[in-house]
Amino acid sequence: MHFENEVGIKIRNEWQKASLNLLYTYGFLFNGYESFFKRYGLTTQQYNAIRILRDQYPTPISTSGLRDKMLDKMSDTSRLVSRLNAKGFVDVKQNPHDKRLVNIIISAKGLRLMEAIEPELNLLDSMMQDLSEEEATTLSELLTKVRSSVKSASRKVRNAAPVAEIN
Repeated sequence: MHFENEVGIKIRNEWQKASLNLLYTYGFLFNGYESFFKRYGLTTQQYNAIRILRDQYPTPISTSGLRDKMLDKMSDTSRLVSRLNAKGFVDVKQNPHDKRLVNIIISAKGLRLMEAIEPELNLLDSMMQDLSEEEATTLSELLTKVRSSVKSASRKVRNAAPVAEIN
């Protein structure tokens, strides 16, 4: 089936088609990840935070440090950490040097959760099973190029003159 028929719109050009195709595919990939982590009572963002904390362990990290390493930079990290703390997966303590900051560290329960998830991560990898390893490498390289292009274009969009209100 052609992409245009799948999404039901007329495509202006190949750049629009690539952008929409990426967004459309992201939805499938995201839903797969959400279903996988839901089995553990987590969202994809919560898993991402716990993974970062596990990789940092035993060194604590601040909320802003965690946000900088998150895949989704727009997430509400404070709320995310509060939820993980309520589930017992992280410990949060006030930073002794700066009372405005907190130190976040993965808990023993969080480490056990990561040990349980680790052997099943290949199920996530299987969502890309129709690509060869070489194709996956090429896709990663192209996505890196896309991110660079998006960052550059985003600066242009932010700096563009405001549009007059349309009545």
